Amino acid sequence: MAHSGINVLFEGRNLVRLFGGLGTTIEIAAVALVLGLILGIVLGVLRTFPNRLLRLLLRLYLEFFRIVPTVVLLFLFYYILPRQLGVNMPANEVATLVFALWTAAEMSDIVRGALISVPKHQRESGLAIGLNRWQLYRYVLIPQAVSLELPATINLVTRVIKTTSLLMLISVMDVINVGQQVVEANNQKYPTGVFWVYGIIFIMYFVIDYPLSWWAKRMDKKRLERANG
Repeated sequence: MAHSGINVLFEGRNLVRLFGGLGTTIEIAAVALVLGLILGIVLGVLRTFPNRLLRLLLRLYLEFFRIVPTVVLLFLFYYILPRQLGVNMPANEVATLVFALWTAAEMSDIVRGALISVPKHQRESGLAIGLNRWQLYRYVLIPQAVSLELPATINLVTRVIKTTSLLMLISVMDVINVGQQVVEANNQKYPTGVFWVYGIIFIMYFVIDYPLSWWAKRMDKKRLERANG
């Protein structure tokens, strides 16, 4: 057991470093999600307005972030645009920006879908009692749309957290990058250490994502049960 692969986790500060990398991953994901969800709600509401030009522009924004792979977006914002614009941004800030913009694009579609799913008579009833547009959204449409969009929003959160595994490509010291450094530094002494390092990384992601996934499925199941009476 002297050179058992699991010992790589307890060599020096390896385990502490892995949890530190996890903290970086969570921090970037959390800030990006907060910013992205707020912006996405605003854009989603705007996408239901009758202004065709506004809806077209927001649709193009959504399709750009939906079509272009996240890894390409990271390289674009970290390596290409800064050189062209003469802007130097730390990797962590670039990652947060990219994930926030991507989250906002996806969230806008979730919000739009939820808003247009509210029964038409609810909208007509609100207008009939004299509510203006903002009052209609505030008191009628948005409260009813929340329950419709919550499962999809939680699924989006899990997707964002999982996709943070790409951050190592722009040198962010996330848990994947730290894990790779630990493996490379201890490969000679612990040849099988890679399985334990990535095994614990798998457990970290699982512990974070599985409860969210389970919650989303449970909420969606309850919503369907209520809809079916």
